Amino acid sequence: MGLPRKSLHFLYVSLFPITILGGFFTSFTTAADNTNLVFKGCADQKFQDASEVYLQNLKSLMSTLVSQSSEKPFSAASSGADPYAITGLYQCRGDLTITQCYTCVSRIPEMSDKLCGKAVAARVQLTGCYLRYEIVGFKQVPGTEFLYKACGSSKASGTEFESRRDAAFNTAENGVKSGGNSLFYAGQYQSVYVLGQCEGDLGTSDCGDCVKSAFETAKNGCGDSVSGQVYLHKCYISYSYHSNGVPTISSPSGTGTRQSTQRTVAIAVGGVAAVGFIIVCLMFLKSVFKKRRSKHSGYVPL
Repeated sequence: MGLPRKSLHFLYVSLFPITILGGFFTSFTTAADNTNLVFKGCADQKFQDASEVYLQNLKSLMSTLVSQSSEKPFSAASSGADPYAITGLYQCRGDLTITQCYTCVSRIPEMSDKLCGKAVAARVQLTGCYLRYEIVGFKQVPGTEFLYKACGSSKASGTEFESRRDAAFNTAENGVKSGGNSLFYAGQYQSVYVLGQCEGDLGTSDCGDCVKSAFETAKNGCGDSVSGQVYLHKCYISYSYHSNGVPTISSPSGTGTRQSTQRTVAIAVGGVAAVGFIIVCLMFLKSVFKKRRSKHSGYVPL
């Protein structure tokens, strides 16, 4: 038997908000690592009545969404009949290829099971995509509902940073509106790289409003941080400021270039590691040379 309708209303209201937790997100990765966990959101309520029916519907839903991700960057689906129906969707970042989209989305079902277990609603956000599901009747929230943010530790000062950042935000807001069905924009304004992505079922106007709200949250929440990411229910944004100019790499979709702070950090760390390795080798050679010299002189170093 399903849950009585009277108890359903109380259950759904009590489920919100979903508990949002930031995942372990490392900066020392290349731009190709689109499957890093950013955050998870799990409803506190677990499947109880007819759990096996719900879980089978959830398994079927996940399979459908993963399959569809091999064809398009966004899709929504449902599985099962009321009152056991479960709905869900996925969204891939607009600069990923379909193959990369599929690779990203296909990682989520197993991750969701490990991170959220039998939660009646969940969202798993990776670097390049996200997937969310919920039982039918789950309490809905506005598209601009705040979920998660991360601000860089480095700070910038002066009005130049603020003016360039704000101009870049405005450019991205207009960009997602004119981006057609992709509802995606990635580009740079002077020394600021900025990205905006909306869920595929939003209209262009609503997408612009959502991205604008996310940028306002970034301005208020991250202040003078030179980088930040903000995730709302229906959209997310990221930005990074580079005083020496925005570095570029080939886009993963093969359609131009795009900035990657992660790639830049990885290269920098790799360079430091290489220098460190050379120093270790030189120290080793120096030690060998000293031992040989001391052997001939009869002196043994301490």
